Amino acid sequence: MGLTAGIVGLPNVGKSTLFNAITQAGAESANYPFCTIDPNIGIVEVPDERLNKLTQLVKPKKTVPTAFEFTDIAGIVKGASKGEGLGNKFLSHIRQVDAICQVVRCFADDDITHVAGKVDPISDIETINLELILADLETVDKRIDRVGKMAKQKDKDAMAEHEVLVILKEAFELGKMARTIEFTDEQLKIVKHLHLLTIKPMLYVANVGEDEVADPSNNEYVKKVREFADKEDAEVIVICAKIESEIAELDGEEKQMFLEELGIKESGLDQLIKAAYSLLGLATYFTAGEQEVRAWTFKKGMKAPQCAGIIHTDFERGFIRAETVSYEDLLAAGSMTAAREAGKVRLEGKEYLVQDGDVMHFRFNV
Repeated sequence: MGLTAGIVGLPNVGKSTLFNAITQAGAESANYPFCTIDPNIGIVEVPDERLNKLTQLVKPKKTVPTAFEFTDIAGIVKGASKGEGLGNKFLSHIRQVDAICQVVRCFADDDITHVAGKVDPISDIETINLELILADLETVDKRIDRVGKMAKQKDKDAMAEHEVLVILKEAFELGKMARTIEFTDEQLKIVKHLHLLTIKPMLYVANVGEDEVADPSNNEYVKKVREFADKEDAEVIVICAKIESEIAELDGEEKQMFLEELGIKESGLDQLIKAAYSLLGLATYFTAGEQEVRAWTFKKGMKAPQCAGIIHTDFERGFIRAETVSYEDLLAAGSMTAAREAGKVRLEGKEYLVQDGDVMHFRFNV
């Protein structure tokens, strides 16, 4: 699908340690600001137990999971919108991602320098969010000057855009993010063309100490981050980047044993990947045959021909119909043949909205 989530945060919050754990791509991680200068990009597999179950059921020659892209972006500092630190690079790299995962330091460690001299997750969040708002305010101010002249001449499109720009400007001056403002569908179309930073969906990643990852409920920093995120209707994932980097080096069985020892059901990374995937409105459908069981990423709301086109453009161009069964129905039936006999396999046409977990076989003719 070509969608990516950017990992951002102040210097030394555990951002690059987390990225290394996610991708095992070896992004440099050191105890000083700006050790990540160019954005490191890593591809991760999306963990999905359904794929494992389908593999056991179908016994294909190979299994292919779907993948997702993370970008590790240089640490931001106060004044980034004015070019402080690596501000200009930070902002340009953030413009290129579709969602933002903001790593927030929720642990105390005298050996790891904090850029502000103290651990204060809400202050950290507000620093980053303010820089994004200021950058967007500059974008809107420039656009208002240009559009305002046309609006005075009663140009309908310019008048509509000017109205939206004024709403945004007032919100930014109050410290609000664009994604927290309610717009009509028509206004939202205008907003999307502005390519604002604060319209991008945000996920907060609370990085805690090793002794708190199994039960972060008593961590006061995490409580504050959750309260802040609730106001934005944003999700919070709690991880320990240091532990995740250790888990990333283990294979399947060792990883599971390690998690059990820590008292954790699912690694923080798996939670983060799933949450970022969902944040972008992504879902998964499957193809299952003797040669291959495979997971495919699609955008929620896509119709059957579009999803067929993800496999190959010919599939979309010559789409006839899609044999479809839900993952749950297929698993309950025990085989595709049994699912057909039970009437669970449907023939869906061009208007069918593909659902997460659909197992599909496309018929086409070019």
